[in-house]
Amino acid sequence: MMNKSAIISLVASFLLIAGGSVGFYYLYEHYDSTTVNASSSLGEPNEVQTSNEDSEDLKSIIHDTQKSVVQINVQLKDGTSSGSGFLYNNKGDVITNAHVVEEAEKIIVKTSDAKQFEAQVIGMGETIDIALLRVPGLKDTAPLPVAEKRIAEVGDNIIALGSPLGLQNTVTTGIISGLDREFILEPYRYENIYQISAPITDGNSGGPLIDATTGEAIAINSAGTESGAIGFSIPMKNVIEQLKTWSNDPVELTVDAESQESVSTPQGLTGEDFEENATYLIGYFYESLATQDYVTAYSLLGSRWQSEMDYEKFRSGYIRTLDVEVSNMAGTLNENNEEVKVTATIEAQERTEDQKTKTSMYNVTYQVGYENDHLKILSGTAKKLN
Repeated sequence: MMNKSAIISLVASFLLIAGGSVGFYYLYEHYDSTTVNASSSLGEPNEVQTSNEDSEDLKSIIHDTQKSVVQINVQLKDGTSSGSGFLYNNKGDVITNAHVVEEAEKIIVKTSDAKQFEAQVIGMGETIDIALLRVPGLKDTAPLPVAEKRIAEVGDNIIALGSPLGLQNTVTTGIISGLDREFILEPYRYENIYQISAPITDGNSGGPLIDATTGEAIAINSAGTESGAIGFSIPMKNVIEQLKTWSNDPVELTVDAESQESVSTPQGLTGEDFEENATYLIGYFYESLATQDYVTAYSLLGSRWQSEMDYEKFRSGYIRTLDVEVSNMAGTLNENNEEVKVTATIEAQERTEDQKTKTSMYNVTYQVGYENDHLKILSGTAKKLN
């Protein structure tokens, strides 16, 4: 969220994974005996030319880091706004910008697997644009690795993650294009910060700047320019001691610290928001399969599906997946506001036993709903078109 009039940046990013692919769901024989293995791009290809091996490494880094990045939705006295943040430690502490959560009356964070938790401010800078949130529901969740002491160099490859314009898990790539930049946006002073070639726009603020080689967070994305050509990020080395102080000695909490189960419920998510979260979950499921993160993909299934198909059977359905293109994805809420039907068309490329490649088309349908207050893929079918 950039609420400064001088900083309005056009988003020039691609969704989920640039040039990446998404996987499709293996449907157990109880559901039409259809096996579909797939992965697909949901965004524009990266302009940087890389080898297949480098591209796979980049996709894996992006997918792994996205698990620790959250979208921050802020309820204000006169409206709402949004930004980004990332999980910093196993206490459930989330780093973001101060301007993202200033004047917030209520803060909800949304994780990469569509879970939502209430957050509380435990530290906020007055002149430095950083803040630390505590999210009791994320306690003991694996945090994002942070490069606490290293300073980047001009030319280093970076990845900026966040939710520009409310588009969760958006990725932009670029380089460190300048060091030691300084400017003032009242009341905040930005000193010794990175200039990056990846744009920062509404909703990007507070997200991590990732070293594209190591997968570590090296800075906090904080500001952009009117042209949208560059962005600015606060190095972790500059603020890590302040963040540690807040974490160890938090200010007065704004939310009951014992509220460990501050997740959104089916009653709290309706209409277009429910449909959006449901289609997002299916996209994240595909992404997990594409990066061979079968554990995460399997965890998104409802208990009934898991009881009818064990993990090894599930995993075996994707070994021969090469690529897939997903189109026409849409979600429709049922009359009782309890489930969302997600439909899509899939063009899947798979490797055959004789090492050839075949392409198949499918129409797929999923039912997505809540189970124990968490959004899950409850059921699904696929119809082969060729």
